Amino acid sequence: MHLLVIPWDVNPEIFRIGAFAVRWYGLLFACSFLFGYIIMNRMFKNENIDEAVLDRLTIYMAVGTILGARLGHCIFYEPEYYFNHPLEILLIWHGGLASHGAAIGILIAVWFFGKKEKKDYFWTLDRIAIVVALSGFFIRMGNLMNSEIYGIETTVPWGFVFLRNHEVAPKHPTQIYEALAYLAIFILLSRLYWSKKGEHLQGLLTSLLFLLVFTARFFIEFLKEDQVAFEASMKLNMGQRLSIPFILLGIAALFWSITMKKHAVIKRQEQSIKPVEK
Repeated sequence: MHLLVIPWDVNPEIFRIGAFAVRWYGLLFACSFLFGYIIMNRMFKNENIDEAVLDRLTIYMAVGTILGARLGHCIFYEPEYYFNHPLEILLIWHGGLASHGAAIGILIAVWFFGKKEKKDYFWTLDRIAIVVALSGFFIRMGNLMNSEIYGIETTVPWGFVFLRNHEVAPKHPTQIYEALAYLAIFILLSRLYWSKKGEHLQGLLTSLLFLLVFTARFFIEFLKEDQVAFEASMKLNMGQRLSIPFILLGIAALFWSITMKKHAVIKRQEQSIKPVEK
């Protein structure tokens, strides 16, 4: 017997004027960029970097995130449909964004940014990693407001009944599970950055982001309903399969970060040893 069942019937639209509507998802998506910019600006000021550099990075990030997320959804989840209807790839407002695609888009965008601005790749990624984790929190809360990407039927006392989708049984609110996981990762990465005032191991925050975010995603996926029909026959769904390469990338980046630190320490020690005069 359920001790508590939460009926969820939130209107995805905040308000509408004619054909124009402001939706919770869009507002929360915008918040991810707004608060991300504020946090990045504080870090850039800490390191005496011109705000104009951040403005240019924000443009790269916005383009990489949106293009990557949209193309990721079209390629990973509904390739047959979008290959037959390629013009609909442009209709982002019709829905369909994939976080794994966004991650790939960001990695590519940062590479182009680094080439243009002469900034080290991992230096940029380490700082972006912090706000990406926070963005994940906002996006998943947007999914909750849309009553989408929720979990399988459950008997836990905090199960949500998604009335807008005509559900009658409580489901795991996996959007909240992920949102809280990403918020915790954001807090951890922020504390690591400010504890060293930005002088942390190069690549450390990036590797932790990949490891923690995609490990959390991998396990929470076990509680989710299938997003597309073809996942029904898969032991690991598409979200889990796409998470594995990022987890491995995180392990590799962490190993590289520690190795580079050791080499730097050894080099400093060698330089500090002066030859004894006879």
